Amino acid sequence: MAQLILEPGKERSLFRRHPWIFAGSVKQLSGRARPGDTVEVASADGRVLARAAWSPESQIRARVWSFDPAESIDDAFFKRRVAAAVARRAALPELAGQSGLRLIHAESDGLPGVIADRYGDTVVVQLTSAGADKWRDAIAGALVKATGCGRIFERSDSEVRALEGLAPRTGWLLGEASDSPLLIEEHGVRMTVDIESGHKTGFYLDQRDNRRLLGELARDKRVLNCFCYTGGFSLQALAGGARQVVSVDSSQPALDTAAANLALNPQLDAGRAEWRCANVFDELRRLRPRREDESGPAQAGEQYDVIVLDPPKFAPSARHAEQASRAYKDINLQGFKLLAPGGFLMTYSCSGGIGLELFQKIVAGAARDAGRSARIVRRLQGAADHPVDLAFPEGEYLKGLLVQVD
Repeated sequence: MAQLILEPGKERSLFRRHPWIFAGSVKQLSGRARPGDTVEVASADGRVLARAAWSPESQIRARVWSFDPAESIDDAFFKRRVAAAVARRAALPELAGQSGLRLIHAESDGLPGVIADRYGDTVVVQLTSAGADKWRDAIAGALVKATGCGRIFERSDSEVRALEGLAPRTGWLLGEASDSPLLIEEHGVRMTVDIESGHKTGFYLDQRDNRRLLGELARDKRVLNCFCYTGGFSLQALAGGARQVVSVDSSQPALDTAAANLALNPQLDAGRAEWRCANVFDELRRLRPRREDESGPAQAGEQYDVIVLDPPKFAPSARHAEQASRAYKDINLQGFKLLAPGGFLMTYSCSGGIGLELFQKIVAGAARDAGRSARIVRRLQGAADHPVDLAFPEGEYLKGLLVQVD
C-alpha cells in the first residue's frame, strides 16, 4: 500500500476527523497508487493516521475511508458502513414508512462520494469520487444485502466527476427498467420519479419536511412556487388547502410531469393549480407592481400569501459566490415585493459556495431594498435522512429561511 505523507502541521484536520485531504497538504506519495486506490495517510513525523482513497486529478487529493489506520478497506468494510447507514435511518421514527428515502449521504455516513436513494423497490446510487468509483461493485452488493432491493440504477453523471478525472456513467447495475412508472408517496401525495433523466437521483428528497411545512402554511392562501420542477411543493400546498397555487419553471417537460403528478392525486383540486413555463427572474418582474413612470401605465401587480424560492445551485463552489449572491439577491428582492402583508417567504440555497451566514445577509439585504420589514420565523434544512457529520460542516449544503413580512 502506498503512503501519503502530509506536510508538517497538516495532520490537525485529521485529528478533528475531517475526511478531506487537499493537494496543498500533501508532501509526497511514497509508492505507486492508481486513482481510487487505498493509501495509508501519515504525518510528516511518520505517524500513521488513516486510510483514504487516492485521487490524483482532484484538488481533494484523498478522502478518508477510516480514521483507524489498521482497518481493512474491502468488501466487508462497505457492507458494515452501508448496513450502519441504513440502520441509522431505521431508528428514526419520522422516516418510518417513507417510500422515498436517502440511504447514504456520502461523507456524513462515512462513505465519501457515495449517494444512495431508495424509491420503493429501487435504489439509485451516485458515485462522485475516484474511491467510490473503484468500489462500485462492493457498494452495490452491500446495498442489496442491507435493503433487499432487487433493482439498482447508477446515476453517476454529476459534473463533479470531471474534477476527479472520471467520465459520466449511468445504467442498471442490477435488474432492469419496469414498464410501469416508478411512484413514491410523500405525506399522502403520490408522485413519479424519473431515475434515468430526472434531477439528482430523480427527486429532491432533502425537501421532504419543508414541503410538509408549506402544506401547513398554505390553507386558504395564494401560493407562488418558483423553480417548481415536478411540483413537489405545489402538490403539498394543494394538499394543505391552498386557495390557488401558481407554479413557475423554465422547463416545459418538468411542468408536464408536475401536471401528470397532480393527475395521480384525484383528491387534489386541479382547478386551483396553474403551471407557467417562464424564466423565473423575468416572471417575478412581470408580476410585481409597476409605477407609471417605469414602463407604460401603472399596474397593481400580483400579491401572494406564500412564496417559495427553491432555485438550482447558483454557486457550486466558493469562487462562484459573488455571482451567485447577485442572483439570490435578485429573486429574493422580487419575492419580497410580491408578498402580501403578513405573508411568508420560503427561500432556499443549495449552493455549497454560499454559507448560511452569507445567505441570511443576502435575504436581509433583499428585504431592505424592497422596503419590507421581515423576520426569520424558522431556519430550514434537509430532512433527517440527510444528516450532517459534526466534523464535516460542508455536508450541510441545503439551507433555508422561513421569513414573515409585515
